[in-house]
Amino acid sequence: MRLSRYFLPILKENPREAEIVSHRLMLRAGMIRQQGQGSFTMLPLGKKVLDKVCQIIREEQNRAGALEILMPTIQSAELWRESGRYDDYGKEMLRIKDRHERDMLYGPTNEEMVTDIFRTYVKSYKDLPLNLYHIQWKFRDEVRPRFGVMRGREFLMKDAYSFDLDYEGAKAAYNRMFVSYLRTFTRMGLQAIPMRADTGPIGGDLSHEFIILADTGESQVYCHKDFLQLPVPGEATDFTNDAEIGGIVKDWTTPYAATDEMHDEAAWDRIPDADRVSARGIEVGHIFHFGEKYSKPMNAAVQGPDGKQHFVSMGSYGIGPTRLIAAIIEASHDEAGIIWPESVAPFDVVIINMKVGDAACDGLCERLYAAHQAAGLDVLYDDTDQRAGGKFATADLIGIPWQVIVGPRGVAAGEVEVKHRATGDRDTKTIDALLASLGPKG
Repeated sequence: MRLSRYFLPILKENPREAEIVSHRLMLRAGMIRQQGQGSFTMLPLGKKVLDKVCQIIREEQNRAGALEILMPTIQSAELWRESGRYDDYGKEMLRIKDRHERDMLYGPTNEEMVTDIFRTYVKSYKDLPLNLYHIQWKFRDEVRPRFGVMRGREFLMKDAYSFDLDYEGAKAAYNRMFVSYLRTFTRMGLQAIPMRADTGPIGGDLSHEFIILADTGESQVYCHKDFLQLPVPGEATDFTNDAEIGGIVKDWTTPYAATDEMHDEAAWDRIPDADRVSARGIEVGHIFHFGEKYSKPMNAAVQGPDGKQHFVSMGSYGIGPTRLIAAIIEASHDEAGIIWPESVAPFDVVIINMKVGDAACDGLCERLYAAHQAAGLDVLYDDTDQRAGGKFATADLIGIPWQVIVGPRGVAAGEVEVKHRATGDRDTKTIDALLASLGPKG
């Protein structure tokens, strides 16, 4: 993509309404545009990052055996009356009526709708286990939306829902999502720590929030330092092996970890001071088992091997992709701007032409631009006529992992400068060496 043809509305000044780093940098980098209170347009740069985040989520959900669907944003109130939640949910639910005066709502979550789908089609235990997920927009009328996409009213959510014959099956499903989440966040360059979460009136012990440590985190969190060295399961993980998956979950839930609301001072006091980590944290995912909370009132039952009807045991598993973008920025930035992990960066490399109009510089940049594209890389070519300082500032602000800097002196010497955004390291390479590093197509 040529920057001269791209829509990248950079802001030079810090927006006054932005209270935290991610909100400020997303506005300055031209990633989002606020359309209303807690409502944002994802501009081209932001949309590219969002797509990368969703693709990783999708790949890991599929790897764990979940099946993707797509449910509507507008739901019938009747389903929510069946579950008993319609009148209890509160003012966060946006209630509306259609032209026929039927009660409708803009979905804040999808337990009722997915349970209705399940009960319509699944009648036997032989069709279990089943896990259905989608990536869809949600709306919750927050009383005080703030921090940009970190806490908006309209947001993108990956929500998965598991259905099993009994608690043991549901626990195995829960464990698969647990391990899937570990892999998902690691692939995005995040170190997420699963912390036991409050299960509310439903009870039980199957609820975890996945927290990343960040100075601007919303809540205080506590954990054993062992979490910082625990190995994350690799691609070879066998999600069909319940014992293997259960062992991973045990390893990741044995050391102490708790949010402020679940913190146990007595247990904390038993941990040596040198092994304690007390920090601010941002929630990036939440998994939750709720058993028959929806299947029983909505009559979602299957015939078991004993010939009897069994209400299915369910769980839900959420990740907010729009929120994740902000969390990644909170965890990875410096004074100059965003530092994207390579897996979610909007572009892999930016080629910076230091003297647009110079035949030698223009020619080499075009050659490098074509070579990077041929190598399968997503490349941004800064072919604008702004000053060198402005080009460098833009490249640092939007956080592209690699910068290839092309200037007249370097071209004459057959060299370019390559900068690694994360470390700031600069390396002078010959043009031939750079092209060779791109592979045979380069």
